[in-house]
Amino acid sequence: MEITKKVKIINRLGLHLRAAAKLVKVCSQFKCRIIIRDRYREADCKSLLNIMAIAASYGSEVTLIFEGEDVHNAQEVILDLFRSRFGEKA
Repeated sequence: MEITKKVKIINRLGLHLRAAAKLVKVCSQFKCRIIIRDRYREADCKSLLNIMAIAASYGSEVTLIFEGEDVHNAQEVILDLFRSRFGEKA
């Protein structure tokens, strides 16, 4: 099974190191493959270096692709992480 979701980066610092590390930690809890894609690149969400290479900044839109088992649970948790600004203050 595959689910694709678009999400906007709403935390002021974008996908900086701390936010990317949180994303990797959460994604690593799931069996499914999770890809993040911007207009030019894509990265495995279980790899900190790959996510940092995307360099998604505040206001940019990325696509999350969930493939395999437990995609429904993974998408809920990960979309909540984006919505909560990775725990950062507004």
